[in-house]
Amino acid sequence: MKMYEILNKKRYGEALTPGDIDYVVKRFTDGEIPDYQMAALLMAIAINGMDDTETFALTKSMVETGETADLSAIRGIKVDKHSSGGVGDKTSPIVGAIVAACGVPVAKMSGRSLGFSGGTVDKLEAIPGYSIAIEKERFFEIVNTVGVSIIGQTGNLAPADKKIYQLRDVTATVESIPLIASSIMSKKIAGSADAILLDVKTGNGAFMKDIASATALAEKMVAIGKRFGKHTVALVTQMNCPLGNNIGTSLEVIEMIQVLHGNKAGRLKELCCVLAANMLYLAQKGSLEACEEMAAQALESGRAFRKFREMVAAHGGDVTLVDHPERFPEASCIKEVRAWQDGFVQGFQTEKCGMASMALGAGRENKDAQLDYTAGVCLAKGYGDPVRRGDILASLHTSRPETLDRAEQLLREGIVISGEGPKNLPLVYARIDSETV
Repeated sequence: MKMYEILNKKRYGEALTPGDIDYVVKRFTDGEIPDYQMAALLMAIAINGMDDTETFALTKSMVETGETADLSAIRGIKVDKHSSGGVGDKTSPIVGAIVAACGVPVAKMSGRSLGFSGGTVDKLEAIPGYSIAIEKERFFEIVNTVGVSIIGQTGNLAPADKKIYQLRDVTATVESIPLIASSIMSKKIAGSADAILLDVKTGNGAFMKDIASATALAEKMVAIGKRFGKHTVALVTQMNCPLGNNIGTSLEVIEMIQVLHGNKAGRLKELCCVLAANMLYLAQKGSLEACEEMAAQALESGRAFRKFREMVAAHGGDVTLVDHPERFPEASCIKEVRAWQDGFVQGFQTEKCGMASMALGAGRENKDAQLDYTAGVCLAKGYGDPVRRGDILASLHTSRPETLDRAEQLLREGIVISGEGPKNLPLVYARIDSETV
């Protein structure tokens, strides 16, 4: 009867009490509440929303269904980073190396990904030997000695979130802002960092397509962080074009190394410096302006590259490929895609670019799919670049030649060429700080 009463309350737009929410989350996780009732509640939440008190209660209940990480063995202020993901987003290893080079420990658990937005650990595993599954004590040791370690997520953090998300995924309730916010923040709070930086993407290559929705999500998550006593900052960043030139696991690792060597300018490098500066700020290393200068110096001096190399070595990865990225295995099939008219790269349908990379073998259509680490897309032309008919726009890389035609079709749909130069795209649309929210 109690579940029926809770469903009825939310159906009519009433606020649920923390006790109501705790009852649902814990009993659903334990299997006492059936999927059909939970699906009904999720739909009622998607339609009628949740206020800040309800969203906080939902996050808290999901955290309490699992373990809470104990990072006390790691010295210093620990700052966690979360990105909502996007095409070519390879910021975490770069940012982690920059921040560690500035003396702030980075103990990061990252995930794999389905679809066109590849997971950080998939990219690191493209380095032969790199282990993302290590014992907790070794994880702490690497962070304390090297300064940065990136491993796979443990299944014991907020297990309710995984079970609820599986149901959201098949009931058209994924896009609810309170459900997204509680999902992300339950894992961040369970991770027990001292402070949290959120990179919320918006645009045609992101889950949140418009700036208003992305900002509302960022504000909701920052408010949750504040109620848990965590200094939290969110940046709303642009994802209307791929981040960097390379899309695909080993191809993105190569581009990471280029940025860390200071050999690569552009939006990827700029965003990494902005994210690193905000993490340093959260770690109380100085004003935001001072932290921006600190991050830039760590990158340009080569200290960040050396931290990345040390992390790879500590995880068992082959550092000869870090030193000589040209030695990464190449795809057996490489096909050039050329411009079909004169003009400018007016824009991207970014999701299509990611889908092209996935079609080549760089992404997973289901959790059991095997990745082709050599596969992906290398863009030769970026946003705003002038092009002439016949110029190379991109190259497709794969060991599966039967995928080339479909990938080329998707990529051509993903690149917009017109006769006029495009408008400038901002990198960061908004910054929300829990101290001023």
